[in-house]
Amino acid sequence: MKFRTLGRSDLRVSEISLGSWLTYGGGVDRRAAEGCVQAAFDAGVNFIDTANVYSGGAAETFLGEALKDVPRDRYVLATKLFFPMSPTDRGLSAAQIRKQLDASLARLRVDHVDLYQCHRYDPETPLEETMEALDRAVQQGKTRWIGFSEWTPDQVRAALALPFTRFVSSQPQYSLLWRGPEAELFPLCAAEGIGQIVWSPLRQGILSGKYRPGAAPPPDSRAASGSMSFFLKDKLDDAVLARVARLEPMARELGITMSQLALAWVLRRPEVTSAIIGASRPEQVAENCAASGVVLSDEVVGRMEAAVGSPSGAGG
Repeated sequence: MKFRTLGRSDLRVSEISLGSWLTYGGGVDRRAAEGCVQAAFDAGVNFIDTANVYSGGAAETFLGEALKDVPRDRYVLATKLFFPMSPTDRGLSAAQIRKQLDASLARLRVDHVDLYQCHRYDPETPLEETMEALDRAVQQGKTRWIGFSEWTPDQVRAALALPFTRFVSSQPQYSLLWRGPEAELFPLCAAEGIGQIVWSPLRQGILSGKYRPGAAPPPDSRAASGSMSFFLKDKLDDAVLARVARLEPMARELGITMSQLALAWVLRRPEVTSAIIGASRPEQVAENCAASGVVLSDEVVGRMEAAVGSPSGAGG
């Protein structure tokens, strides 16, 4: 496993990080989830990403239990807030940041997280209030660094103009099939010392090649799961799957899997610090982690991009 420094922070994180959206504490049974965490550590992963809203707090609770005997300096822990945790608890107000961060720390069984992220932008709370509250959390030692997910470039610029602790991370969706951040977010963040922790680098598993045009999803796949298939329903388009299938010969030529090819494509970007993977089986973790260090030639990158055609999200 190779490591990169996250923006202007002092965090050295693995190129592959383990996420917990839809999986741990939710769609994946406990034994398999524990196996995935162990497989990640075995492969050299030191970066774990979660959020308070994942499985209604159960993902954080699971991780708190799974990591309780792991030395705290062995892993970098990130969580997020914004989405509703109750009918009255949501957003990025100062009160919510205090409440939700304390609740996350309790579920995770730690006295601090390494990275606390705004899961989305909150238009109902003054930005200065949000940034001041995050700055206070840093000063209190409850988080070491702060970041954001899916903010627009203008929102990022506005936050950076305030006299508070600066963001060091951005968490956008990014993959061979979703390239919007390349246009404006990546260069802005690179200039400001903000690293990218990208989510859905396999486009919910589509780039793994497991889904075939005109065929039913494999029974053990996310698309076949009643609790995890919702976000895939509008993405399993036969035309897209046919284009993805064109990547198979390239993976075979390089002696790697489709997933490793897609992850290596993401990690080729210097702006990307880490790619978050979601896995339901330990062998998936091991396979995906093997993408770290894979170098793609410009010729292969060009062939890949030509094979899939115009990606979604190309406009930003």
